[in-house]
Amino acid sequence: MVKLETTQEIDAIVVGSGISGGWAAKELTEKGLQVLLLERGKPLQHGSGYVGEHQPPWEVAHHGLTPRTLYEDDYQIQSTSYAFDETTRHFWNNDRLNPYDYDAAKPFHWVRADVVGGRSLLWARQCYRWSDLDFAANKKEGIAVDWPIRYEDIAPWYSYVERFIGVSGEALGLAHLPDSEFQKPMHMNVLEDHVAKSIATNYAGRLMTIGRTATLTEPLPGRAPCHYCGPCHRGCSTGSYFSSLSSTLPAADKTGRLSLRANSLVESLEYDSNVKKVVGVRVIDTETKERYKLRAKIVFLCASTVGSTQILLNSRQSGSSRAFANQSGALGRYMMDHTYAAGAQAIFPGFEEYYPYGYRPNGIYIPRFRNLGAQQDVDFSRGYGYQGRARRLSWEDMSKILPGFGADFKHQVRQPGPWLFQLGGFGEVLPYAHNNMQLHPSKVDRFGIPQVQFNFSFGENERKQRIDIIQQAQQMLHKAGASTVVPYDLPMVGGAAIHEMGTARMGADPRSSVLNAHNQVHAASNLFVTDGACMTSASCVNPSLTYMALTARAANYAVDQLRAGNL
Repeated sequence: MVKLETTQEIDAIVVGSGISGGWAAKELTEKGLQVLLLERGKPLQHGSGYVGEHQPPWEVAHHGLTPRTLYEDDYQIQSTSYAFDETTRHFWNNDRLNPYDYDAAKPFHWVRADVVGGRSLLWARQCYRWSDLDFAANKKEGIAVDWPIRYEDIAPWYSYVERFIGVSGEALGLAHLPDSEFQKPMHMNVLEDHVAKSIATNYAGRLMTIGRTATLTEPLPGRAPCHYCGPCHRGCSTGSYFSSLSSTLPAADKTGRLSLRANSLVESLEYDSNVKKVVGVRVIDTETKERYKLRAKIVFLCASTVGSTQILLNSRQSGSSRAFANQSGALGRYMMDHTYAAGAQAIFPGFEEYYPYGYRPNGIYIPRFRNLGAQQDVDFSRGYGYQGRARRLSWEDMSKILPGFGADFKHQVRQPGPWLFQLGGFGEVLPYAHNNMQLHPSKVDRFGIPQVQFNFSFGENERKQRIDIIQQAQQMLHKAGASTVVPYDLPMVGGAAIHEMGTARMGADPRSSVLNAHNQVHAASNLFVTDGACMTSASCVNPSLTYMALTARAANYAVDQLRAGNL
């Protein structure tokens, strides 16, 4: 990678190397700019850095068991993720070393990676486009502010991104869930096929499909199709699933115009109100604690929803206590997530002759079916979709269910258990002004930066939505012939879906929003925010594909503006 000195002005600085930052680096370098990518996490190499990728159970540290004291002290929040264990712990943020604050009565899970590539190494890779049902929802309902864009503005960028990352899935022709540029879909298993047919037979306007995922079923340059070896969150040395480490960062590096610095924490931005531009990026070396300042013609904040907003809140206009980007008062507010951990699971008899083969890195999807028309059809607004899968209960599952011990018990658990179908809802959370993050007035972290303080709770709309999620899941599974259906409704915790977004929303009016239609900060023409912080509403689908499309679109705009002399 190119060596850049701190004294020279760089064309562009990108903060964060995850899903959005990788795309910003790729697009800006490929368009001819010299780019410095700053990542607060540790260095990590694609392939060799995935030390747990194919580690057999008998070689896993602590024999795969949870070291309770270590997890409670150092990874209390991170260990709540399904993707956290001893094979992936080196990817994750240490909670003890990087604390934040929240009300114990309203917990918030800030789930963070701590390596180059960020959470793109750990995400579930679900990719769904938004439609105008999503982009127009705020305006239609008079909630928060209207998006300054519509589907037609972003549709070409969805296509552009999808062709590069590779999205496998099934075309459905749904107006409210537009089709992507698909590679061939993965296959549902025998029980999933059965339930899908039952849903199509019993419900008008409701269907089940294989999940749309950024996992290859056909080769792309330098990346092989998935060979179903899993589990994916340990890392993928073949690049079969999309991550910035396997895809966008190598593309940026190939240009010869990328410099990447790990262990580089951005503290704040220096702002010149006379020219309305960012004129400096203040950086801390996390190993030496050295502080230095960098200059660039344009800056892309892609440090994650919370990370980018923390930087903006800590970047004040000279002579003022207010952040320069917070002229509207919206910065840090209107935080959203998705409702999560509610649904049902069921045992299905009659499929005992079948057993799944390989580790399919994907589940099923039931697209939103509530409030699709002009009028609201239930007692809550917006909607939800279902994700889930069918599987055979394993010997490990059965060992926890069956009574006994000794040789007879061992013989029993050699046989696979019955088929289990799990169906969980992801619901849209409305943008409430009272859901916010701010800088703590007195607590600082080990670098002297004010800690983040969260104030987040779900509303009555989300509670009503979850009731319907659980009821409909039970009903669909019963109608498909389940012998036992068990609902579940785990405590709602902000951030637990790992889809936190908002806090620096897009909007047409600088008096009520932070960013314009091109993700450009209203108050600073050379500053762009393209991660989850930019979101004005949440939809009910996984958001990462939209972040990528918005980033590619914003980078194209930024380069055009730079070349036109407007930045």
